[in-house]
Amino acid sequence: MTGICFRDQLWLNSYPLDRNLVFDYFALSPFYDWTCNNEQLRLRSIHPLDTSHLSKMTGTEYMLNEVMEPHLFVIRKQKRDGPEKVTPMLTYYILDGSIYQAPQLCNVFTARIGRALYHISKAFTTAASKLEKIGYVDAENENPALESKVGKETIDFKEVMRVDQILASLQRKLPPAPPPPQFPEGYAPPPTAEGEKGPETQQAAEPQLPALDPIIDQGPSKRMKF
Repeated sequence: MTGICFRDQLWLNSYPLDRNLVFDYFALSPFYDWTCNNEQLRLRSIHPLDTSHLSKMTGTEYMLNEVMEPHLFVIRKQKRDGPEKVTPMLTYYILDGSIYQAPQLCNVFTARIGRALYHISKAFTTAASKLEKIGYVDAENENPALESKVGKETIDFKEVMRVDQILASLQRKLPPAPPPPQFPEGYAPPPTAEGEKGPETQQAAEPQLPALDPIIDQGPSKRMKF
């Protein structure tokens, strides 16, 4: 019954809401249990919140737990098994004339945790959708060929620098290469394959200009005279 709110404006306009009359106002609400010990005291014209009589009885009863007149009254429903043995059951509070049933602590934790999990799940879903748009999260739909290509094109700059250092150290250790020997006097180098080719073949080897396009390369446009 945590979703129910009771308020009797006619009673509030007729009587003051204080610690002496608050239980009579609470008895008008649907939260009141007519089989409680407080109702037995009312039938005997005893104040229903008299602890000296309630402590001698067993069963369900209501106790005024906290009071901040005239705005807040907290009433606790409990089961009494002895003068000093009571088991809390439910809690009700009257806030500015409106009566509410306070939710149990386990229900509060369940609702808060469920709400927090909902917002966390929504945040992860939003983040994942944004990452998919920029291409960082779509591993399941990526093409394996693209993955292998990217893997081949990846360059390890540390490895490149290490190879450069090894080559530089070897170049410093080795002596410089000697110059090539000179040709003896009167030596004529043999003709190369390019020299043996005739002018016809050389002309054939020269690149030829592409053929003119009959539509595009028509030269300057000619204007008609009238």
